[in-house]
Amino acid sequence: MKIKVQTLDATGNGDIELNDAVFAVEPRADVLHRVVTWQLEKRRATARGTRERSDVARTGKKFGRQKGGGTARHGDRRAPVFIGGGKAHGARVRDFNPSLNKKIRALGLKMALSTHAKAGSLVVMDNLTIDAKTSALKGSFEKLGFGRTLVIDGDTVETSFALAAGNLHQINVLPAIGANVYDILKSDTLVLTRAAVEKLEARFNG
Repeated sequence: MKIKVQTLDATGNGDIELNDAVFAVEPRADVLHRVVTWQLEKRRATARGTRERSDVARTGKKFGRQKGGGTARHGDRRAPVFIGGGKAHGARVRDFNPSLNKKIRALGLKMALSTHAKAGSLVVMDNLTIDAKTSALKGSFEKLGFGRTLVIDGDTVETSFALAAGNLHQINVLPAIGANVYDILKSDTLVLTRAAVEKLEARFNG
């Protein structure tokens, strides 16, 4: 697959050949759904477990007579009604960390990239070097007609671009190692640099 390389000033800068094994995979809704569900489940945080009746370090000795004491017939001080007793129906630690095969995760990422390539919303840029001005970057993106955009760079994101995009809520910036299915599918436009393309293709070919 061949695609034109653009620059931030909306001018062309040659072509780049994209690997069909990465950017031309036929998307499948079931695979994408599995990967997105797995990714969102991984983000969930569990509640801190509370100490229940069996977890409290108090005596289990019966502290009063069964009858004649004028009080309720308690068996030990671990009961939730006592200060220092166990919590009744307390929060418990839950496992929100499902497993998913690496092959499915890799396939989902290829399909997410291919979805943008197939829809024509994939843009490849030579680099992200820009004057670190938010207004200048906003104007460039408006000129290019980009809406909610995910920008993926190489090993690290260009510092000037990251500073300029810091206050623009419609632009999300990630290094190539952070490319993920959820953020890619959530964006209207996917922007990759030449370095990002090389890293992503090497990631799957390695």
